[in-house]
Amino acid sequence: MKRIMNAPGTLVAESLAGFVAAHEDLVAFGGEGRFVRRRALVPGKVALISGGGAGHEPLHCGFIGQGMLDAACTGHVFTSPTPDQILAAMDETDTGAGCLLVVKNYDGDVMNFEMAAEMAAGRHRVEMVVVEDDAASGPSVRSRGRRGVAGTVVVEKILGAAAERGDDLSSLKALGEGLSGRMRSMGVALRGVTVPDNARETFALGPEEMEIGVGIHGEPGLYRARMAGADEIVRLICEPILDQLGPLASARPLLIVNGFGGTPPIELHLAYGLARRYLAGRGVAPARSLVGTFVTSLDMAGLSVTLALLSEAEFALWCAPVATPVLAW
Repeated sequence: MKRIMNAPGTLVAESLAGFVAAHEDLVAFGGEGRFVRRRALVPGKVALISGGGAGHEPLHCGFIGQGMLDAACTGHVFTSPTPDQILAAMDETDTGAGCLLVVKNYDGDVMNFEMAAEMAAGRHRVEMVVVEDDAASGPSVRSRGRRGVAGTVVVEKILGAAAERGDDLSSLKALGEGLSGRMRSMGVALRGVTVPDNARETFALGPEEMEIGVGIHGEPGLYRARMAGADEIVRLICEPILDQLGPLASARPLLIVNGFGGTPPIELHLAYGLARRYLAGRGVAPARSLVGTFVTSLDMAGLSVTLALLSEAEFALWCAPVATPVLAW
């Protein structure tokens, strides 16, 4: 697999350097290059910190800025950042109101963020919100319970807006914990992931196969199915989402169609249109939508659908102003 890189070992560092240079009006390196932070911190605001392995770009660094994250820590490809990185981010971005850690539910991420929180005891007030939105909740080699996938963007945006308006640490934690039960994501892959270190796909699909229920680390899904048309693919991933979510009454539905890194916009918008039509047939009318490439699995061909049932207050926070390299309105 050909890639534009010098070497696998320098890919992440060189990519982050380019990212920071491209968005220097919004972000900067912190901790001597160990993490990326918001260039202009807000005194007295809770610091929102997230992170994970590289390979999910633009998550998480692409969501640093006004109305979202204050810092993001990046590990090697599909490898959690170290506790030292996370602690350094807390030390530099805590301006007096404490730190909220937003963590995807993968064992390595949870363990290292928890360890960093323990190391910060006595230096910072710290709380943690674990994102668990994956509808493909079968056994996983990387997490206990539901994995945290594209719904992470929803959590980071809503908590970021609430932190920006001045909500305190305990209120933000309660807000974040209330979201996972009303949000589900489901993904489909048409091609596995090629990891730079070994240039091999994490799973191989035949020309007439697709993988349903994939995560974002190249792990296989719940089951393998025969390749189908777009209508059937959308049904296969939207149906379990609706089956797992609770009553839709009084909710403001947010619909996200997310590309995994190897899917062109023409296919993502086609899938969005079909997903919207499918949801309408089940009595769901999205109040707001987002289509694009936000939470990737390197070069995986495929996409995920996320549906979040937001309260009026949460919906207002989603719609609140934001200025990051990826989301801006």
